[in-house]
Amino acid sequence: MGFERLNASLPNPPAVFLLAAALALPAAALAAVSVTEIASKDGDPVTVFYPSSAEEKALKRGPFTVHFAPQGAPVRGNGRLVVVSHGSGGAPWPHSDLARALVESGFVVAAPEHRGDNYKDMSAVGPESWKRRPAEVSRAIDAVGQDPRFAPFLALDKVGVFGMSAGGHTALSLAGGRWSPALFKEHCEAHIVEDFHSCVGVMARLNGGFLDGLKTTIAVAVIRWRFDDTTWYTHSEPRIAAIVAAVPYAVDFDMKSLAAPRAPLALVTSRQDKWLIPRFHSERVLRACAACVRLLDFPNGGHGALLSPFPPGLSGTLAELLDDPPGFERSALPEANRRIAAFFRERLLPGLPRVSRHHE
Repeated sequence: MGFERLNASLPNPPAVFLLAAALALPAAALAAVSVTEIASKDGDPVTVFYPSSAEEKALKRGPFTVHFAPQGAPVRGNGRLVVVSHGSGGAPWPHSDLARALVESGFVVAAPEHRGDNYKDMSAVGPESWKRRPAEVSRAIDAVGQDPRFAPFLALDKVGVFGMSAGGHTALSLAGGRWSPALFKEHCEAHIVEDFHSCVGVMARLNGGFLDGLKTTIAVAVIRWRFDDTTWYTHSEPRIAAIVAAVPYAVDFDMKSLAAPRAPLALVTSRQDKWLIPRFHSERVLRACAACVRLLDFPNGGHGALLSPFPPGLSGTLAELLDDPPGFERSALPEANRRIAAFFRERLLPGLPRVSRHHE
């Protein structure tokens, strides 16, 4: 997908030019993007990316090599915070290019590690994690706001949230969506074959063999046993004023609760997503929410389209679900990240020109 596809939804060139000029100002003034780790009041790690005057260098973080200034002294940006909620089994580093684009637009970025659903610990993947993820976002906001290095530079009355996949589920919850494990169960009972991986993850797959029927029967039985909770789960966080949900997990939401989000809500969609089939997830949200915008659409993108840098060495089912489909162009990602940063600047900072977008 080239830049012409990304730019198709921006019909107002003068506004785009003014916005691009505004976005360029913070980037020119910043010497570096720095990174540090703090802890929430519950002790959960929060990785913080922020404007700094320190010198960047190569850092090894797991399988990733990233370039940031470690523990640099903060400098003033635009005064706003964006929280990034990672996907299941995730980490901050596959979102570090987005974090850079946000910091170069003046933001401080906080990426909480979701307990029981991260690359070190996957003991609570799914609804158990989804119940507590929104509160972990709230605690990350508190942690950054209480840190003496960042508090002088931030106003937390308007905070942005970006979430991908399970993080997109977090984002929809923070937009005012209510969800129930029982709806997850009902969806999987009805669509286990069509949306298999959103119900069972990467531990199994259907391959057209004679065992597929047994796999689906066992999966539905386990889901019925574990997820019959009819409770509606919600979380209110009044400081959040702009939300981007990228390829979100959405089948367990009451779509009526997302018809009028508490804050401006944009979606990123990937039409070749094999993990969270769009018609069951992101497209359902867009159909239900007239006020929502499709910020980005990747016609040839898969579930991992926005992961940047991309996790190396994937294999098996995980590679099948996350690797780029044929025709997807990763050269489009810098522009995509700038578009996400622009959305947050438009809605969290006063006085910038607004760029209209069409709800497709």
